[in-house]
Amino acid sequence: MSSPSLAVDRFGDPPPGARQLARGITATWWYTLSAVLFIELFLVLIWALRVFVRPGDVVAPLVVGAGGLVWWLSTVLLLSGYRRGVQGEPVALWTRVVPFALAVAFGVASGVIADSWLFAVTPLAQSLALLLWPRGVRRRVVVFATIVLFILAFIDGMRGTVDGGIPGWLPSFYAVLIPAMSVSSLWWWDVLVTLDRARASEARLAATQERLRVATDVHDLQGHHLQVIALQLELAERLMARDADAALEQLRAARVSVDEARQGTRDLATRFRSVPLGDEVANARDLLSAAGIAVEADIDVDADAAPASALGPVIRETTTNVLRHGAGSRAHLSLRRDAGTWRYEVTNDVVPGAERGSTGSGLDGVRRRLAEVGGTLEVREQGDDFTVIVAVPEAESRPAAGEGER
Repeated sequence: MSSPSLAVDRFGDPPPGARQLARGITATWWYTLSAVLFIELFLVLIWALRVFVRPGDVVAPLVVGAGGLVWWLSTVLLLSGYRRGVQGEPVALWTRVVPFALAVAFGVASGVIADSWLFAVTPLAQSLALLLWPRGVRRRVVVFATIVLFILAFIDGMRGTVDGGIPGWLPSFYAVLIPAMSVSSLWWWDVLVTLDRARASEARLAATQERLRVATDVHDLQGHHLQVIALQLELAERLMARDADAALEQLRAARVSVDEARQGTRDLATRFRSVPLGDEVANARDLLSAAGIAVEADIDVDADAAPASALGPVIRETTTNVLRHGAGSRAHLSLRRDAGTWRYEVTNDVVPGAERGSTGSGLDGVRRRLAEVGGTLEVREQGDDFTVIVAVPEAESRPAAGEGER
């Protein structure tokens, strides 16, 4: 049986790695939001300083600075709406109208105070760039806005509202480039969302393929046996009046077919529910790490070939023991193939000076199950370390001849 996608487990649920990816997308959004807000805040700062250097004017820096902060805060609404729109959620109209109204008001006020066409248009151009445009439209909007801002900066320079020299032109060029810089940050967010959607699609496809495979196996198994049982019962019905013994034989054969169908269904369910040993060890590692234990894991590349029926309960029981009886500081897990034997070993620290009596009924039950398949369980105590070593013959991991071919 082929392994399902890493993006989905055998029950169709996303594994811990998928949840970590979702958390990573959220964190990336906050980075993107912070980057755009920093770009705008820096623009407001240099505008306020540019107006502040004018002698005898106290109102202008206050208006540009305070109005710029209000406009800066209003862009949070645009960015929030952008995120919801990318994720397919409805966006309220007021979250766009209010920021645009504030952008126009701030632009007009700062443009009049600073006597700058560039100051007047930049807030509106930035707000337009932060909208969620259809594919291909946003690029045209940004290019058009950048060209317009560049022309307005050139006009301001020709009118003498921009100080001569490179230092005086730097704020203007920064204002011209701010839509492009903001959109480049949003582009990275769009790429990550696209990758997340591809992962989700892969997860759903893998789950669908797994369900289809199981449905096909059940159909083939039950269909074959039910057809045989129907023929056997029909034959028994025909023989009942002429040859009762022969009819009875057919009834017995039908009962055997029922038992075979039932056993085949049970075997199929067992194969579907079983978890590869590599995943078992990985799950144990994640569980211990979530409990605050420093975990080291050494897993053989062929770990999925190990006998899950024998070692699976061992891994789960020893993980429970580490959580219940360990000191909660460190643990080491190992699953290796060694000279025809699969060897699983778990070592954890224990509370110093603690009383250590029986290893517990859980490990005793595991020892009995291992003995039935020729495996062994060994417990070692060295200093503050408690170690459980399990060895199972490699032949136990190979299916018996004809298994799965019923």
